[in-house]
Amino acid sequence: MAQEQTIVSGMTGRYAQALYDLAWDQKATEKVATDLGTFADTVSANPDLQRLVRSPVFSAEQQTKALDAILSKLGVSGLAANFIKLTAAKRRLFAIEDMIADFRKLNDAAKGVTRAKVTVAEALSPRHLEALKTALAEISGGKSVDVDVKVDPAIIGGLVVQLGSRMVDGSLRTKLNAIRTKMKEVG
Repeated sequence: MAQEQTIVSGMTGRYAQALYDLAWDQKATEKVATDLGTFADTVSANPDLQRLVRSPVFSAEQQTKALDAILSKLGVSGLAANFIKLTAAKRRLFAIEDMIADFRKLNDAAKGVTRAKVTVAEALSPRHLEALKTALAEISGGKSVDVDVKVDPAIIGGLVVQLGSRMVDGSLRTKLNAIRTKMKEVG
């Protein structure tokens, strides 16, 4: 049995914890994490699928029937597929994205991995990405850091980092806005 985690709470946390414990017992946490990630990515990229997942108009039977076809096409099977269909049957499919996020938190904690979201103005070179990972690993207490880099030219320069619940905005856009605000206060 997996060690008790206190990283998740609420209804979505209970579902995620139950799935994580089952996956742990079956030594399938990585397979389940991969399958859930595939499903979550597909949902976020498809507005029709988002409606199926979030809308209370669809019955549990309609959602389950549609999910059978979708999961089969995606190659999602076993525990992850059964879990997703169970959430539909229990009329909790609207919360599947939060359940998946909670499962990821549990899995990351067990592996000693911290996730970071980084927004930059232009793509990072492999050398800079490695330096960023090293710096974030030091900040997070030596844990391994999985970095999701997003390029957004609107930040002009610098970077925005979200590491766990901490957020640091070192973008040039934010600094310019702060200067603009201070100048308005003076004048």
